[in-house]
Parts: sequence; C-alpha cells; structure tokens
Amino acid sequence: MDVLTVKGLTKSFGGLVAVKNVSFSVGKGEILGLIGPNGAGKTTVLNLITGFLKPDAGSIIFKGEDVTGSPPHVLVKKGVARTFQLVNPFSNMSVIDNIAVALYGKRGIRSTEKAVKFLELVGLAHRKEELAKNLPHGDLKKLEIARALATEPELLLLDEPFAGLSLEEASELMELLKKLNEGGLTMVIIEHVMRVIMRLSHRVVVLCNGEKIAEGRPSEVVKDEKVIEAYLGGEVVA
Repeated sequence: MDVLTVKGLTKSFGGLVAVKNVSFSVGKGEILGLIGPNGAGKTTVLNLITGFLKPDAGSIIFKGEDVTGSPPHVLVKKGVARTFQLVNPFSNMSVIDNIAVALYGKRGIRSTEKAVKFLELVGLAHRKEELAKNLPHGDLKKLEIARALATEPELLLLDEPFAGLSLEEASELMELLKKLNEGGLTMVIIEHVMRVIMRLSHRVVVLCNGEKIAEGRPSEVVKDEKVIEAYLGGEVVA
C-alpha cells in the first residue's frame, strides 16, 4: 500500500517553473531518497507535500485521501511531519520544552514524560534541561528530528538532515533513521551526501530542473546516463 502518491505536481514562481509534472509514490515502510543538483526543485516538492506551498497543478494523496492544498497544521494531525534545512528551534527554551510544545494538546499525555522518551530515542535525554541555543549543530539536528517525531507521524520528510554533520554524527544519524524505519516509519529524505542517501534509501527519485529524470533502486540510478550528466559526472557515487 502506498502511503503517499504525488501526481503531476507543478509549481511556478513568476516565470520560473520550479517543479514540472512530478509524479512518484512512497510505499508503507519505505525510505525514498529525493536527490538532484542544487536548484532541482527538491525542497519545493517537500513544501508542496507538507502544505507550505500550494501546487499550481497536480494532486497529493496521503493514505488514500486527497490532501492537495491542505495547510501544515492539518497535515500534521493526519500524520505528516517534516524537518527543515535550517534548524530553527525555540532557542531560549530548554531542549525538553521544545519537545513538549509539539505534544501540547494531545489528550491523555503527560508532556514531560513523553518528551523524555523522544529525547532518549535520539540520544539527547542527557541535555534535556539545556537551552536549545547552546546545543552544537549535530545535536540541533537531533532535536529537529525529535520535535517532528513528537507529532507521532506515519510519514516523515527530512530536508538535508546530514548537512554539516561530522562523519561520526552522520553515522549516528543514519543508525537512528534505520531504527525508526525498522519500527515502521515511512520516510522521504532529501540529501546531498550521496554515499549516505544511496545506502539508506530503498528507492531513489532524481530531479533536475524541476523534472523527474530517473527513479529506481540506488544501484540502478547511479548508472543512469541522465543522472550522471545532471551531476556533471562526478558527484553521484554509491
């Protein structure tokens, strides 16, 4: 069963067509990698799926329901969550309070206890009382993911979660995402660290100039001539 299906997504900004007739699906329990050179339209696709932008054309189906044009707060309640390229926590609040905000209003939930569980999951429980603004970059990335997980999504979309991480931090994050996926979480991941995305994804969709140019298993996609050309022959390496 497909958790997400996008059909013919198109979005223009003035005279610039950022996304043109993009279609793909994501199966339940799958990790889909969404890759492409800078300016390919990847983040715009995520913004369309998560309701931060409305498409000019096309449809977005989540668990069999047409959610095209639904705002983010509605999609979160339905089970769609995301992270952002630029991490932007509540800087002057504690780490645990950042998680508690995402839990606010859930019936029967004691926010503090539940928040600790999400922090334990991402390895931040020991920093729960620190102010978010004092966290190093790698821990901020973990906090961003924990905040998204606190909404208890069925589909998690991550926008360059490995950007700026050290090799050790990237390895830890990869193991975390694998663990979440093994627990049943479906994911779409935008990433420029190709070695990571090729090892993490079950399937990959490649965008270039707003259009889908390839789709398939990572081992197949890296051999596609159109993909190699889009990356100027040297950047896509398994």
